[in-house]
Formats: sequence, structure tokens, C-alpha cells
Amino acid sequence: MKHIRKYKNKYLVFLSTTGLLLLLSGCSELTVMDPKGPVGESQKDLILYSLIFMMGIVVVVFSLFAFMVIKYRDKPNRKADYKPDLHGNRKLEIIWTIIPIMIVTALSIPTVSTLFDLEEPPESSAEQDPLVVYATAADWKWFFSYPEQGIETVNYLHIPTDRGIEFRLSSADSMSALWIPALGGQKYNMAGMQTTLYLQADEPGVYEGRNSNFNGEGFAEQIFKVHAESSSEFQAWAESTQNTAPELTQDQYDELLKPGMVNTREFSSTHLEWVDHGTKDGMDYSIERFRDEFGKKLHLKNGKNHEHGPFEKEGGQ
Repeated sequence: MKHIRKYKNKYLVFLSTTGLLLLLSGCSELTVMDPKGPVGESQKDLILYSLIFMMGIVVVVFSLFAFMVIKYRDKPNRKADYKPDLHGNRKLEIIWTIIPIMIVTALSIPTVSTLFDLEEPPESSAEQDPLVVYATAADWKWFFSYPEQGIETVNYLHIPTDRGIEFRLSSADSMSALWIPALGGQKYNMAGMQTTLYLQADEPGVYEGRNSNFNGEGFAEQIFKVHAESSSEFQAWAESTQNTAPELTQDQYDELLKPGMVNTREFSSTHLEWVDHGTKDGMDYSIERFRDEFGKKLHLKNGKNHEHGPFEKEGGQ
């Protein structure tokens, strides 16, 4: 009796802990489950489909397990002969081979289909060409170049709503990954090659973006803000930046590129005029200039003794 009570108490503790975790998990909504664009919406649907499908599998498996344990448990009056030597059952073997194949197929088809769809601009804004933004990662900051507008920002960007954004990703040094959770999944930035990520914002707002691939001491502070606004507001911002921001010189860019953290900045020209880190010619640009700097420590203390401020007012010095 004491043995049964012991396991009963453990079972109650398990249920209580699980219930508490489930309750607390609903206190803060996950950003990826509240997307603000078609790309994030497609990925949310795929996540929910996979979770529901796999939860169904778990329910079936544990139900069968409980049934077998209860029905075929040992009993004092059980008279069945004990026959430990079995030599296979073709019917069962076929069933437990086909079922996993069906499960993998059911999960693979929507996953592969969604992944291929996301390699193209969003269909909801197909009537207009995507806005091209070169997103260049560097230790530990972001450069966003707008070739059509002839401007560049550091650690923040503006985008128009209801229009696809074609991010052309590269890195000046270590491997990073651009991620804006409210708009869609991440994709890697690498030196010497260019990857493309399509995103779109359907709702105006200010969204958080970050590097999702660990790349050293300043990783946690490699963040930025995304201002999603109407096309007219975006155009007004672009024109204002073009008319009022200083031009970006190569010496200024080299200073900003140095490993470390910087405030938000904006310029009326882009670094693409002299280097594209997504090409083989530009992949070693930063390493050639700052090879010794990469061995130095930032000596961060609780992330406070630095000047990085991407969530401060844009254009700060």
C-alpha cells in the first residue's frame, strides 16, 4: 500500500508541475505565433500542422501502450503459457514499416512545399517588385544598404508595408543569421557568398530583429529595429535621409566595420560602391584590415559598458 501511495504522490507532483508550466507558457505570447506578414503566417501554419500531427501520434502511441500494459499485465489467475521465443509476424512487420513511411510523407510534403514557396517573393504583393535591401552582418552590428534609394543605415531599417522585401544577405566576417521573428524565419549571412531572404510586413509597427547565430562576445547585442510603415511614409523617410544624411566614405565605413559595437547611423550613400562582402573579392575585406582586432576582448560587464544603442533614436553618434 505504501508503494502505491509513493507512486501516486509522484504522479500528482508530475501533473501539478506540467499544469503549472502549461499555465505559465500562456502568460506571454510567442512572437513567431503572432506573425505580421505572409511569410511568418505560412511558417506558423506549418508549425501548428506539425505540432498537431505529432501530438496525434503521441496520443495514439501512449493510448496503445496503456491498453497493452493494462490488458496484458500479469495476474494471479492468469493461465496463459509463457512463450518467449517468437519468430516474426509478417503482417505486423509490414504495418510498422508502412506507418512510419506514411508519417514522414505527411510531414515532408507540406514542409518541402512551404520551403520552396518561401524562396520566391510573397504572392500577396506580386504586382510590384520587391524592395531590395543588402543586409550585411559584421561583429557586432548590421549594415542595411538600399541600392534603389542610394542610402544606408546601421542597426535599424525602414520597410514599406504590403510589399515584398528582398534581403540579400552576406557577412563581413563571422557567420551570422538575420532573423525578424514577427515577419519570418532566419537565414544565414556568410562572407564570400550571398543568400536571399524574402519577407513582408502587412501591418505597420516597430519589430525587433537580431542575429540568431552565435558569433562571439557581442552576439547578444547584435540587434536592430525594423520600422514597417506605409509606402508614402517610407518614401518620405528615404528622401529625407538622402537629402540630410552625410555621405558614407570608405574611411568611415572601415571605422564602423572594426569589431565592436556602434550606435545607429544613416548615410546618403552605400558601401556597395567599393565593396560587396557577398562576393569572393570582398570576403576578406574586413579580415585584411582588422585581423589583430578580432583577438581582443570587449570586456562587457552585464552588457552595460558599451555604446551600442540600436533601440535609441536613429542616427545617434
